[in-house]
Amino acid sequence: MQFHYYIYKNKLLISEISFPFRTVEEKAASNYSGYIYRLINENTDNSRMCYYITHPSQVFSTQESLEFIWCKTSADYTLPKWLLKSIEENRLVCLNTAYPNWAERLDHVFPVFHDSSNFRKWNLTVAGLGDVGGTLIAGLRILGGKYINTISIYDSDENRIKRWEYECSQITDSNIDSLFPKILPLKKEEDLFKGDMFIFCVSKGVPEIGENVSDVRLIQFKGNSKVIKDYAHKAKSYNFKGIFAVVSDPVDLLCKSALSTGLLPDQIRGYGLGVMNARANYYALKLNSRENFLEEGRSFGPHGDGLVVANSIKNYNEEVSNYLTEKAKNANMYMRSIGFKPYIAPAISSGAFSIIDTIKGSWNYSSTFLGGAFMGCRNRLLPYGTQLEYYGNMQESLFYRLNQTYKQLLKFKP
Repeated sequence: MQFHYYIYKNKLLISEISFPFRTVEEKAASNYSGYIYRLINENTDNSRMCYYITHPSQVFSTQESLEFIWCKTSADYTLPKWLLKSIEENRLVCLNTAYPNWAERLDHVFPVFHDSSNFRKWNLTVAGLGDVGGTLIAGLRILGGKYINTISIYDSDENRIKRWEYECSQITDSNIDSLFPKILPLKKEEDLFKGDMFIFCVSKGVPEIGENVSDVRLIQFKGNSKVIKDYAHKAKSYNFKGIFAVVSDPVDLLCKSALSTGLLPDQIRGYGLGVMNARANYYALKLNSRENFLEEGRSFGPHGDGLVVANSIKNYNEEVSNYLTEKAKNANMYMRSIGFKPYIAPAISSGAFSIIDTIKGSWNYSSTFLGGAFMGCRNRLLPYGTQLEYYGNMQESLFYRLNQTYKQLLKFKP
């Protein structure tokens, strides 16, 4: 593949297609030390605007797919050494020029802590102060002092706003140096989209304990989908540029519903996989106290049916992995069977920890857009977009399981 090299807005762009920008020779391009943008022009229905390239095959890819986390082919992707080095250093970013405002992304960065030069504490908004939303706020208040400036809270029930402002503002210790985000009650919907991240925790139609249901998450979809579309339309109308985070169930499907309103796929992230990974770790330790699941194991897919847990990437055992998958997938049903709604671990593991890790630019489990579906996997948000964890040594049998889940998610139409 023959590349053209351009300088535009003081950034290095590379493309096999001609653009009306100032050209530079490859020798000059090879000495460039900043971010490099690989320009593509792909259907926006199936591609993000901007993302980090993690493997040489992605430079040549014609569309996003699950092969962005593992590429089966052993083809020789010949690239200059300096360009390969930019991948290793997380400096090669793919930018889709099919988006009308693609050039704006050259100037826009997510102010994550990973790039401390651009970091400032984030202002968050949480909508929906039920069991999950309230617990999430408490977790963010306790854990987020270094990374979160304010947590604005909103609910259609004004007394819930009063309750959680009152309770969470009193979560503190006796150390004068401790940092806690300020809790701000909101009364107007137009104030919801003035921060860096909007967190959707509204839940409609959660079955009561004792009701005979097979999949609680899917039962919630009909009610939650309508509500999230209303909020996403408002975010779009207020020109919201931050992260639209989804915590309500079913996370992955609701992300797709939000996308249908016109928000950018890069903006939308679903937070449901963190607790599935935590549950898998719980059962892995019960199975074998020496199991090193948090280091070697991985979780993929949705928060529910379609979940895939791998006991280890490098020492994959299908029998153990299937066991952990079923245990993690059905853990919420166990909690309901003993008389309780399962919301504490999801609010903290999927919510508070993962959201703070997102702000930090750290690895976390969440659902991000990939080729037409929101696929849960380990990833991190960096200044110019999402970086997916890439696995050079994944077994084909595991990838087959993941691909079955991915195909099902692709079929969903909001």
